[in-house]
Amino acid sequence: MRLFGKRKVSLNAAPPLLQTPRLVLRGFDPSDAVDVLARARGEAAGAMASAPPCQSHEESRRTVEGFIRGGSTWAVVEKRSGHVIGAVALAPDSGREVEGALALGYTLGEQYRDQGYAVEACAAVLAYAFDELDSPVVSAGHELTNQRSRRVFKKLGFTCEGTARRARMLSGGEYADEIRYSLLREEYRPQPAPLSLIHLCRCRRLLEC
Repeated sequence: MRLFGKRKVSLNAAPPLLQTPRLVLRGFDPSDAVDVLARARGEAAGAMASAPPCQSHEESRRTVEGFIRGGSTWAVVEKRSGHVIGAVALAPDSGREVEGALALGYTLGEQYRDQGYAVEACAAVLAYAFDELDSPVVSAGHELTNQRSRRVFKKLGFTCEGTARRARMLSGGEYADEIRYSLLREEYRPQPAPLSLIHLCRCRRLLEC
């Protein structure tokens, strides 16, 4: 069942507010630069992997400004602490000809790994991609050594497509291979309680008033 029916939504627009049991996913605010520098730096995957970790407050500020301008990048906020602990992004998948194909990426602060946060946050964004954006396929990828992201994408139901050699340029200018995955809409199975649908409906009604 789709919450709002099929409709075109611009990825350049501010992302909608999403909730999971432990997280709030919202658009970035300039004040988030402090948390991005202090807490949200970590190993990135998929659509976010091309951005190197911020090393200064100025870099963090520019990164957050880019997230705001770009549109569909969510700040991942831990409900318990209120801190931004990572980010999740959707982008058009330019490597596929099918209309509406999207690429998923995320980054999560090092101290928040191995606690299920990445799966929880990405599951909420996948629900948005398939149920509201009506995407036919969502792709993702990670470097060969990123075993945490391998486990995340497997838990989310992605199928491994293979290795793309020299597919990604690292911050130092060298190239790296990438393991690539995809999830078709007909294969998508929602994670248990990944998204507060009632909350999302309420937010949508407020935005439409």
